Amino acid sequence: MNVLWAPWRMAYLRGGHATGGCLLCELPELGDDTQPGILERKASAYLVLNAFPYATGHLMAVATRHVASLEELTEVEAADLVRVTQRGVSAVRQEYRPDGFNLGANIGRAAGAGVEGHLHVHIVPRWSGDTNFMPVVGSVKVMPESLEETFRRLAPYFAT
Repeated sequence: MNVLWAPWRMAYLRGGHATGGCLLCELPELGDDTQPGILERKASAYLVLNAFPYATGHLMAVATRHVASLEELTEVEAADLVRVTQRGVSAVRQEYRPDGFNLGANIGRAAGAGVEGHLHVHIVPRWSGDTNFMPVVGSVKVMPESLEETFRRLAPYFAT
């Protein structure tokens, strides 16, 4: 199997970002929602493009407060998290017309969490036949659209 090296991914996973703290805690503090990143903010949750997408339109609904799992959320926080998830699914469905979605949270390292300890829900659009020969034979994923273009296309769905 050939290897496609992405050393920046390991720096990201090990906390190689602004202050060495939690990336998902720091992201809302950056404040610039005009660049690819945060699409929508609620009082206790936000919606953001995944910087390392599994598919075009891959978003993450993120609890603003640093909590590790669902049962730590208040009812208001849980409602906000579900609401931004719902709005993300709706926007991606309207703009990209996928055949389905994978929604999920990897809670804990054993479950595959890349950002362990900060609850977030992946919103991954899926299309029939979207697993082509590249990931199967070449272990390579081809992304047909840049994050900048995805942000440009989805941002109007969240304009207030």
